[in-house]
Parts: sequence; structure tokens; C-alpha cells
Amino acid sequence: MTNPLIADRDRFAARHPEQRVSLRGREWGVVAAGTDGPALVLIPGTLGRADIFWQQIEALAGRARVIAVTYPDSGGVREWAGDLAELLRQRGVRAATVLGSSLGGYLAQYFAAVHPELVKRLLAANTLGSVDEIKQFPPYNSDLDHGPIAELRAGFGRGLTAWGKTHPDQADLVALLMAEQGGRISEPELRARLKALRDGPDLPPVSLPHERIVAIESDDDPLLPQPLREALRARLDPGVCYRFAWGGHFPYVVRPAAYTGLLEEQLELEVTGQGWGEGALRRQ
Repeated sequence: MTNPLIADRDRFAARHPEQRVSLRGREWGVVAAGTDGPALVLIPGTLGRADIFWQQIEALAGRARVIAVTYPDSGGVREWAGDLAELLRQRGVRAATVLGSSLGGYLAQYFAAVHPELVKRLLAANTLGSVDEIKQFPPYNSDLDHGPIAELRAGFGRGLTAWGKTHPDQADLVALLMAEQGGRISEPELRARLKALRDGPDLPPVSLPHERIVAIESDDDPLLPQPLREALRARLDPGVCYRFAWGGHFPYVVRPAAYTGLLEEQLELEVTGQGWGEGALRRQ
């Protein structure tokens, strides 16, 4: 049976193939769409390439300048922040709304702290404010340099399978993510992502005004329990927090209309997506 999410993503990928871009000696993947309107940078988590945001890119491309990225196979949070700054400068973007999810949210916070002049708004989504606690848990406590890649991939597979059993309505999402970790994300890229989070630097304070900082979270996020979500909010003191009643760790995939709606609101565009506000709670 055809997986509608994978089929839709593949259709998008065929129309918007990932460009390979060299930034300070590292090769990134970039999907860019739209030439006018406010600039939006989309940074995925560990199990996503640039096109995992395909539903938001398609919805916004005619009204915003969207730049989604895929991580290189080397470097870490510090280096990647400099690379992203170079990417924006190369493309003539003076300042952008920067959304990062999970690993991307950690990078987005660091980027906003060290390059505030390039950030109009920070959207920290389904992420955490410190990596101290995760270092003791798999896969971060394993040998990420030399451990068998099959074991690392199998660990992701077990977690995804467990999520699929408790949330059978999200079987299509699980299949999509299994394909990502199963080979669509190369071994060097996957190792680099895991090491980037494990070895992530302490996050400097974000100097952006309170009203230009946004948090996005899900009540049922299996990777980020409530104490970690509360710690992130306490650290960032966001002007707005969007809270999904359900959506897991990937609300942008399983709640695309609502997710697009919150992006439209933050980009100061007309909110057009059906379902905006349904299951997403705005909290000042």
C-alpha cells in the first residue's frame, strides 16, 4: 500500500531537488522556494532533511522566501551556526525568522545568540535548552564515531516502532521516519547529527526582545517530557508559546495546517491554513 506522506514528500522532492551548497568547507543541502516576502529559515531535527518541511514550504512559497537546510556530514553546532550565517549573507538575507525543530531548535537558539543581527524571530520547536541530561542515554552514550551504524539505526527503529504501536494513527509518519533513518540520511550525516547534539555547547543567552522569541511544543512529545519543556520556556521566556495537544515530536508533519498557521502568524502573513488553532494553544 502506498504511504501518502512518503508519496507526497517524494513528489515535492522531485519538483524541488535539494541543492548542494559549500559553506566554509562543508557541503549543506538547501531547498529554497519563493523570492518575495519575509525570509524564513527551516532547520530540521536528527531524522529529517530539508524536505521534511515540504508541507510548510509549499504553503508559504508564494508569500515568503523559504530556505530549508540539510546538515553536512561534519562539524557541530558552533561550526554550523557560522555556516548558516554565511548562507544568509551569500543569499542577501539581512535577517530571517529562524525555526529549528529538535536538534535544529538547539542550533537555532545558538545561532540567535551569536548572530542576533541575522535573526528577526527565533522559533524554538520541540527542543531543549541544555544537552547535559541526554549524554547519559542512548544513542548519545554509545561510540558515535566507530560504533556499528546498524546498531545506531536499529535504536531509532525500536523507538519509532514503539511510537507506532501506541499511536497507530501515525503509522504513515513512522514509515517516513524509518526511511529517513534507514538510509535516506547517510551514515556520516547521521553520526554528525548525533555528535552535534551530544557535544553541543552550552547555549549563550539570547538577547532578542521577549516578543521576538517563540516556543513550540507538544503535550505528547515522546522525546521531551514536561520538565524539559518547562525548562526551555524558563530559559527563553518566550513572548508566545504554541502548544499542540497532540502532534508528537513532528507536529509539522502530522499537523501541517496548524503548523503553517502559526508560521503565517509569526511571519505576519494572512492565516489561510485550515485547522489553524485546532489543537494548538497560544499562551502569552
